[in-house]
Order: sequence, then C-alpha cells, then structure tokens
Amino acid sequence: MIEILQYAFFQKALAGVAIISVAAAIIGTYIVTRRLVAISGGITHACFGGLGLGYFAGVNPVAMAALFAIGSSAGVELLSSRGKMREDSAIAVVWALGMAIGIIFVFLTPGYVPELNAFLFGNVLTISSADLWVFAGFTVVLIAFFAAFRRDILAIAFDRDFAQVMNRPVRFISYAMTVFVAVCIVLTIKLVGVMLLMSMLALPQLIAETFCRRFQRMMVISAGISLACSLGGLMLSAVVNVPCSALIVMVMVGAYILARLVTSFHSR
Repeated sequence: MIEILQYAFFQKALAGVAIISVAAAIIGTYIVTRRLVAISGGITHACFGGLGLGYFAGVNPVAMAALFAIGSSAGVELLSSRGKMREDSAIAVVWALGMAIGIIFVFLTPGYVPELNAFLFGNVLTISSADLWVFAGFTVVLIAFFAAFRRDILAIAFDRDFAQVMNRPVRFISYAMTVFVAVCIVLTIKLVGVMLLMSMLALPQLIAETFCRRFQRMMVISAGISLACSLGGLMLSAVVNVPCSALIVMVMVGAYILARLVTSFHSR
C-alpha cells in the first residue's frame, strides 16, 4: 500500500484531487446553498453537445465543450434572472438540448470516437503535470474572486432577492459564479468523469451541511471531506483493482450515510 505512493502518477493524482477538492468546495458550497445542484449535471451534459460538435467539425473538442458550457450556464442564468423560466426548468432544457446535439453529431462523425469514454468515466490517475498547473491557476483565480466578493457571494447564495434589494451586484456575481462552475466542469470532466465530478460538487457539501450551517465552515469541512474520501477511494482502488472514480463516489456515499446516522443518533 505504501509503495504505491512512490509512483509519480499516483502522486500527481493526489495533488490533482487536492486542488480539485478546494475548487469544488467553493463552487459546490455555493450551488448547494443556492439549491442549484442540478446545474452541475445540466452543464456537464451540455458539454456533451460541444464535444460531439468538436469531433464532427474536426476542432478541439475541449474548447468547443468550454463554449457550450459557458453558453449554457449563461443561458440558464439569463432565463431565470428575467423571470421567463424557473432555474430548474432552464437547467432541464439545457441538459436535454446538450445531450441531443451531442448524440446527433457523434452519430454523424465518421468512425468510432473512443475519447468519449474518457469524458464520461474519466481516470484521475491520468492527471499530468500540465493539468496540475491549469487546475492550480484556476483555483487561485477562484479563491481570489471569492476573497474579493465574499460578502456579496454569501448574500446572493442565501437570499438573492434580499441581496437585490440591498443593491448588491447580483447579476455580475451570478454570471461570474456560473462561468466558474462551467470552467471547473470543463477542466475536470475528462480526468474525473461525469459521475465523480457531480459527486464532488454535491456530496461533500451535503455531508458538511449535517454538522454546520455557516457558509465558510461548510466550505472548509467539505474540502477536507472531499480530500479524505478521494484519498480513501484511491487507496482502495489500488487494493481491489477497480476504477478509482467509482470507488471514490462509493466512499462519499458511505460517508454521507454515516454522517446522517450519527446526527440522527445524536439528536435522539
């Protein structure tokens, strides 16, 4: 077990998971507090449309997925902020449309597209040094933005209407945070997969929410939980030889069930 820590690919996986855990803690706490967990799934599946179009047109599929992710997140925010559609309804439309576009263009693309499996399931053990630098840069920008607009983000996360009355920059913060969500998804989806990415943006925060209600404390606790569960899943995958992403999700679900049992027992 200890010997595997000596391998460079495993060290990069640990470093990548640590960086992603910090970014996911900030973004995940925001979307959980705003009750927008479904937006991660909507943007993730909207990316599929960009991937399919990228493969069909022969351009960089990741860049095309980024355009789709940012466009879909901005579209959800635009439709919901103007009162034309509820946020959950807008997310459902983006989710379905992205998947439909992706399926059509993948079908029209000549030959087989094996890279799609990487985007769907991912493999955290394939993280490279370049990926680490990109993750680190994105996380630094995200932390700086949160530090600069911490009070506004907190106000909007808990009560958007009240923040609007208090003349907070609601539209700017909302659009900026949805763009951060979109970029985070695009940067990490190929490495951790759809399944693990959605889990990291929701499960650690839900676990932390059972013990505390303060935004910043939730954020710190969820980062620790995400890192601990990811480390446990990586270690288990080295022992039982199964995909590490699936094991990490199983560990997170187990931790959530345990947290609920502990709080239920304590309340009694």
